[in-house]
Amino acid sequence: MDASPQAPQDQDELLLLPVREIVLFPGVVLPFLANRPIVEAALQEAARSSRSVAVVLQRDPGAESPGLADLHPIGTEGRLLRYVSGRDGTHHAIIQGTGRIRILDTVDGSDPRTVRVERILEPGGAGAEIDARFLQLRERALEALRLMEQSPPELATAVQSIEQPGQLADMVASLMDLPPADKQEILETVPLLPRLDRVLWRLAYRLEVLRLSADIGQRTRATMEGRQREFMLREQLKAIQKELGEDEAGSPGLADLRRALEEAALPEEVNNQAQRELRRLERMPEGGPESGMVRTYLEWLSELPWKVADEKLIDIAEARRVLDEDHHDLEKIKRRIIEFLAVRKLNPDGRGPILCFVGPPGVGKTSLGQSIARAIGRPFVRVSLGGVHDESEIRGHRRTYVGSLPGNIIQGVRRAGSRSCVMMLDEIDKLGAGGFQGDPASALLEVLDPEQNATFRDAYLGVPYDLSRVLFIATANQMDTIPAPLRDRMEVVQLSGYTEEEKLVIARRYLVPRQLQRNGLTPHQAEIDDATLSAIVRGYTREAGVRNLEREIGAVLRNAAARVAEGHSGLIRIAPDDLQPILGAGRFEPEAADRAAMAGIVTGLAWTPVGGDILFIESTRMAGNGRLILTGQLGEVMKESAQAALSLLKSRASGLGIEPGLFERSDIHVHVPAGAIPKDGPSAGVAMFLSLASLMVGQAVDPTIAMTGEISLRGIVLPVGGIREKVVAAERAGIRTVLLPARNRRDYDDIPQSTRERLTFVWLETVDDAMATALKIALPVPV
Repeated sequence: MDASPQAPQDQDELLLLPVREIVLFPGVVLPFLANRPIVEAALQEAARSSRSVAVVLQRDPGAESPGLADLHPIGTEGRLLRYVSGRDGTHHAIIQGTGRIRILDTVDGSDPRTVRVERILEPGGAGAEIDARFLQLRERALEALRLMEQSPPELATAVQSIEQPGQLADMVASLMDLPPADKQEILETVPLLPRLDRVLWRLAYRLEVLRLSADIGQRTRATMEGRQREFMLREQLKAIQKELGEDEAGSPGLADLRRALEEAALPEEVNNQAQRELRRLERMPEGGPESGMVRTYLEWLSELPWKVADEKLIDIAEARRVLDEDHHDLEKIKRRIIEFLAVRKLNPDGRGPILCFVGPPGVGKTSLGQSIARAIGRPFVRVSLGGVHDESEIRGHRRTYVGSLPGNIIQGVRRAGSRSCVMMLDEIDKLGAGGFQGDPASALLEVLDPEQNATFRDAYLGVPYDLSRVLFIATANQMDTIPAPLRDRMEVVQLSGYTEEEKLVIARRYLVPRQLQRNGLTPHQAEIDDATLSAIVRGYTREAGVRNLEREIGAVLRNAAARVAEGHSGLIRIAPDDLQPILGAGRFEPEAADRAAMAGIVTGLAWTPVGGDILFIESTRMAGNGRLILTGQLGEVMKESAQAALSLLKSRASGLGIEPGLFERSDIHVHVPAGAIPKDGPSAGVAMFLSLASLMVGQAVDPTIAMTGEISLRGIVLPVGGIREKVVAAERAGIRTVLLPARNRRDYDDIPQSTRERLTFVWLETVDDAMATALKIALPVPV
C-alpha cells in the first residue's frame, strides 16, 4: 500500500528503524526488507499513521533488539513512500531520507519503539574552496559512471542536475561500494568542507580501481586479438612450407627425437603412444606452449631405461665380504640380507619380499642399502619420502598441468639409468597423512606389490612401466605410523642401538678414517686413541646410533686440522684431557649415580623411536582425601597403569603393615620428570607399583636398580617390548641390576654379550619378586 500524506505529529519523536548493513543518506531513496519483528512493527506503524522513521545503523549487526548503546548516535530521518506485503510473508518498504538526526533517548513504554531526536540542519556554505571541491566531485562521479558499463544513463543525468554540494556528496557516498562503517563516518560528518574531502578521497580510490580494471580488460582483448592473428599467420606459414616441400618434420630437433625413441626399444603400447604424440608435435607451431609440453613428454619416454640390462651374477661370498667391510656386527641383519640375495640368485624372476629396515636414527639403515647395491653390482638411488603429502609425488602429475613431471619413483629409475637398480625408499614412516591431494601411502601399495608393479602406471607417462626388476628397500624409525596395508607388503628387519663397545669399534674402523679424510688429514698427522673415543662416547653422546658420535669426532679433528694449517709439524695425539678445551664440558653423566636413594623414587626403562632410555618415577604423599594426582604429560594407558598399581597396593596394604585408612586420609602425587615429553604405554606398571610401595612403607629403592614390565590387578608381571634397547640404555646410564618380566626371557639372547656380563638380571613372575629384590620385603598374597 502507498503511504498517505503526513499527518500532524510530534516532530521530535520518530519511530525507531534499526538497520544492519544499510546507511540511508538525506535525499536518497532506498528499499528495505522487514526481516525482524522490531523492523516490521516500525514500518507497519509508519504506514498506518504516516509517521516518519529514524533509520539508524547498528554497531553490532548480530543484535536482534538493539538498545541505544548498540546504535550509532547519528542517523537519518526517513519518509515511508511505499509498504508492500508479499504472498510469501515478506514485507518490503521504500524510504526516502529527508535529513540528518541525532538520537537523544527512547520514549518509555512506546510500542513500536519511539525515540526522541534532534534534527541536524544541513549547513550552508559558499566560497572558492567549496565550489572547487563541488566541481571536482561532479567530474569524478561522472567519470566513474562512464567507466561502469552497467550504470544507467539516468544516473549521470541525476548527478548533473544536483546543485547543492552537500546533496551531491550524500548522493555519491550512497552510490559508492563502501563498507557500512565508512558510509556512517560520512553521514556523521556534518560540516560541508570535511564531508566533501572524505567523499572525494574515497571516490578517487574507487576511480583508480575502475581505471585499472578498464585498462586490464583492454589489454586482455588486445592479447586475444594478437594470438588469433599469430595463429592465422602460423597456419599460412605451414601451408607455404608444405607447398615448398619444407615440412617441419625435417627439422633437426624432431629428427633427433625420433632417433632417440627408436633407440629406446619401447614396448609396443608405449611406442604407439610415442608415435601419436610425435605426429601431434609435427603439426604444432614450434614456439607454442603445448609444443614444449609434448616435446618434454617424448624426451622422458626416450630417456627412461626400457630395456632389461644384463644383470651381474650375484656373488654371495663377495656380498658377505662387502657387508662385513661396511658394517660392524649386525650379524642377524647380515644373515637375512645374504638369504635374501641367495634367493634372488637362484630365482632371478621370483617375487621376493621387500625389506624394510626399522631402527633408531644413525644405526646404518641407509648405508645397508648402499652396501647391498655395491655387493650385487647394481646402481643405487635414494628416494626420500619424509614429509611427502601429495599422491602426485608418487604417481606423477597429469600432463594437463603446466610444469608436470613424473613421480619420484619414475624419476629415480631415470637417475639410476637402469630398471635393475636398488631403490631405497627412505623414511617411509614419515609419509604425510592423506588429504584432498590424495594419500601417498596408498599410492605406494601398487609400487611395493610384486604382483602389480610390473604394470605400474605413472599419471604423467600414461603408459605401463615395469618396476618388477627394481630392488626396493625401505627404511623407517618406527612402524606405528605406517598404515597396515603398506606394512603388510614389507618384511620388517629390526636394527637396534649399539653398545659402548660396538660404538668404539665402529668409531675406530669407520668414523675416524672417514673424518680424517673429510678434514684433509692423514693418520700420520692426527690420532685419537681408544681412551679418548670412550670418553667421547660416555661424556658427549647419548644416542642409539653413531651420528652424533661422528659429529663430535669431526669437531675434534677439525681442531687438529686448524693446528696443522697453522704450521704444526708432527703427529697430534688427542687425549681425554684435551676434549674439554675442544668440545666443552661433558654433557652427560651416569644418571643413576646422580639420584639419591629416597622413598618413592624408582628408575624405569622406556623405549623411544630413537632407542631406549631410562625414566624416573617419583611419588609423594600429603594430607588429603584419597586422590591420585598424575603429572608429567602421561598418556591414558600410563595413567591406567598408575591406577592399577595403586589398587594392587591397597589390596595388599595390611600384609605390608600399611594402615588401610592412610590411603583415605592422604593424596598421592605421582610425577614422571621431563614433563615436556609425552609418555605412554603399559610397561611402567612395575615401576609405578614399586614407587608407591616404597613411598607407603618408607623404604628407599637402590637407584642402580631399573625395571620394566606391565602388571595386572592380580600382581602378575606381563611381557613388554623393546627389551634390548631398554637394557642397553640401562647399562649406558650406570644401572647395575635390571628387573625384567619372566616372559621376556626369549629376548635375552638379543641383548649384547658385553651388556649381559655387566648387568644382573632378575626375572619377575609377580610383583612379589620385584618387592623382594628392590625392597627386601616378602609381599603376602591375599587369600
